[in-house]
Amino acid sequence: MITFNNRKMIEREQLEKLYNDVEWYAYTQDLDVLQQAVEQSLEIVSAWNGEELVGLIRVVGDGLTIIYIQDILVLQAYQNQGIATQLMQKVLQKYKNVRQKVLLTEEAPDVRHFYEKNGFESCDKGSLVAFAKLS
Repeated sequence: MITFNNRKMIEREQLEKLYNDVEWYAYTQDLDVLQQAVEQSLEIVSAWNGEELVGLIRVVGDGLTIIYIQDILVLQAYQNQGIATQLMQKVLQKYKNVRQKVLLTEEAPDVRHFYEKNGFESCDKGSLVAFAKLS
């Protein structure tokens, strides 16, 4: 059974396993920075199967006028079980009164579908414009 919590203190090894499993290796090149980023986030909702971290959503922002969904990831073995949707819905419910909910991600059909089914609108449609400066 999957359980959810909002603890920001997550063991480094658990974070490393999760981020590496989904091939987000840029995050695990410096585990001190990753752990500090998680701890300093506005919100963390994590999904657990017993003692195993199986998913996580990380939110940054002020929590009043804007939130930015920085990370949402689920171990590959647990994908397509609705865990990411539950993580997203927990965040959207908590911050339902925040006007701007933003995220930036790579293009892929399943990714687009996931965010659109959760109420996000792509910036390549309508009157929205997105800009990013990545180092």
